[in-house]
Amino acid sequence: MSAVIEKIQESLKLALQELGLPMEITIHLERPASDQFGDYSTNVALITFSQIKNQGIHGESFKNPRELADKILEILTRFQGDQNFFSKIEVAGPGFINFTLSTRFLIQESLSQKPMFVAPQRSAVVEFSSPNIAKPFTIGHLRSTIIGHAVANLLEATGWKIYRDNHLGDWGTQFGKQIYAIKNLGDENKIDQSAEPVKDLVELYVKFHQEAEQKPELEDEARAWFKKLEEGDPEARRLWQKCIDWSLKEFARIYQRLGVQFTENDGKGYGESFFEEKMGSVIEELRQKKLLTESEGAELVFFPNEKLPPLMILKKDGASLYATRDLATDKFRLSHYGSDIKVINEVGAEQAEYFNQLYELEEMLGWYQLNQRVHVKHGFYRFKDKKMSTRKGNVIWLEEVLDEAVKRAKQVATSSLEAAEVVNRVPTRHTEETEQNAEKIGLGALKWNDLKRSSHLDITFDWDEILSMDGNSGPYMQYTYARGASVLKKAAEKGVSDFSRENLAEYAPNTEEISVLRTLFRNQEALERAAAEFAPHHLSTYLFELAQHFNSFYNKHHILVGKEEPGSPEQKKTELFRLALTAAVAKTIQAGLEILGIETVENM
Repeated sequence: MSAVIEKIQESLKLALQELGLPMEITIHLERPASDQFGDYSTNVALITFSQIKNQGIHGESFKNPRELADKILEILTRFQGDQNFFSKIEVAGPGFINFTLSTRFLIQESLSQKPMFVAPQRSAVVEFSSPNIAKPFTIGHLRSTIIGHAVANLLEATGWKIYRDNHLGDWGTQFGKQIYAIKNLGDENKIDQSAEPVKDLVELYVKFHQEAEQKPELEDEARAWFKKLEEGDPEARRLWQKCIDWSLKEFARIYQRLGVQFTENDGKGYGESFFEEKMGSVIEELRQKKLLTESEGAELVFFPNEKLPPLMILKKDGASLYATRDLATDKFRLSHYGSDIKVINEVGAEQAEYFNQLYELEEMLGWYQLNQRVHVKHGFYRFKDKKMSTRKGNVIWLEEVLDEAVKRAKQVATSSLEAAEVVNRVPTRHTEETEQNAEKIGLGALKWNDLKRSSHLDITFDWDEILSMDGNSGPYMQYTYARGASVLKKAAEKGVSDFSRENLAEYAPNTEEISVLRTLFRNQEALERAAAEFAPHHLSTYLFELAQHFNSFYNKHHILVGKEEPGSPEQKKTELFRLALTAAVAKTIQAGLEILGIETVENM
């Protein structure tokens, strides 16, 4: 929480105390819809008046909330004294109290270039991406990967110690299907020699389901192979390991390209198979605490008062399920990281009920407390008329999407160079930097398109929207940073680089400059909110607003005094202020994009 918000809340509490009014009120501050109403607004007078009226406390002292707000304002004005936080505090409407930050304070705080935020150390496991072995990344895997990565970065930026885990799907009945398919529907040697063995495995997986629609008994064959795998059958284990080796090589290539890393288990993450031998103790604990109930041969947990549907722990053939392995995983985390560890699962919204069951059971077991477990939900990428499904084969491979994004970014860059050639009558310079920028711009466009919206929403797959280079887009943000970096580079070339130490507090900014200052000041609040709500889109929204205000300022005002112009003292002061403002914007955008996993470019 920023010092200003704390100051306002503390002053309001003291004012209420001086008036002898109830203190059991949570004081909320909001940002007014328009700057004309200031930087912060509170309805504390309306809430307090309602409470004292209902309780008969000093009920005759104030006729209405506005009168109470006026009295609070009188005390606040006295409290403020010589402090320069606010230029104005006033009452509006039926009793809202609005606070406007002083220009001097905005300049001091917004241009200080201080770190975003520092908080007491806490620890959390962020589990994200978690693809299944033997299935390549599809566009559907992108969401968990980049949202989880951004959430981990947000928490880390706000003082958390973060453990990044990739809970690979390297166990389960799907491997029974995969093993059966390799042995009966495919050619292992051919897969071994394939340039894309994982895609071959997916084709076999799809083929298995096509065959199973005609021959349902194949599902029993698959279950039998998975049972063998659980029992340690050498042939089942051999083919299972080959599937893992083929997959990890492909996953590593994708993660490197996306700039995503994991910290746990030597960077591979703890896959489901890691917990194979840890499930027994969990099942035993469930039995000892009388939480397991047999039903038609299977063993389930029934929740008190039918709060949630029963959760199956063991199938009737004794095979484990996701829940069995997830319980073993979460118990391991308590012993490995400590009992106060926060565990965050970035997983699709369609699994919300399952995670509610899992979290409820872990509280019943006494492992975790309320809110110690968090499900960050994401919606799905969809075709315009149906949901994507690996079983049906109608998927869009992620690597193909990445390649297409870069290809389109490269086309835009080439068009820009060709246009510059016509205008400047110089040869087009298609350099190695152009190639590198295309990768950063293309992937940045893809990531921003996702992270700019609330993660729980579904996204209809649309090339034009995903790879848009205009408006609220990744390229727009990268261009804004590059624009600022270019100005600072030109300033350095003319010998102006040390402007941050200048005393700029007395500068009188214009309307556009004040808008940029105000937005810069909200950086910490935006970051805190995004981290607290595990919602990267709050940071994206803030960064886009900052970019808009900066570009509006840039388009209306010169920043640099001409290289050959000496400039008046007033012009020099303006130049120094605007360079400091530009540097603060560039630094904030670069740091924010880095948290979102998006690289910046120096030239566009």
